[in-house]
Amino acid sequence: MNVQVVARPDGTPLWFSRALPERTHDLTAARAHGIVQACPTRETLILADRAYHGAGATVRTPYHRHRELPDHYQRFNRVHARLRAPGERAFARLKSWHTLRQARCSTNHISRIVQAVHTLPTCDYPE
Repeated sequence: MNVQVVARPDGTPLWFSRALPERTHDLTAARAHGIVQACPTRETLILADRAYHGAGATVRTPYHRHRELPDHYQRFNRVHARLRAPGERAFARLKSWHTLRQARCSTNHISRIVQAVHTLPTCDYPE
């Protein structure tokens, strides 16, 4: 499944998209949900992984390593990863739910589960 997450810089999830089939590319999913189109109008900067390369001016991705990167590109990638790390907690919280790791059902059903997880307080992690 492919679920897009918009999170605050501290990692608090703000919004989860409806689920799309797993074979959907991340950038295609972000465009389908209107995330890429909404960011320039709201003047919002997005830090994303390499899958979002080419998404637009407000989406910052790390430099792609074809060969050894110059030092200033490596520094940028390290800072980028450090800034993205708290936001990755939104994904970690979602992936911690066993029912979603083993889901073999429709994307509609998965979307309802994701929305339910999103409404739970952050202290309620599964055991």
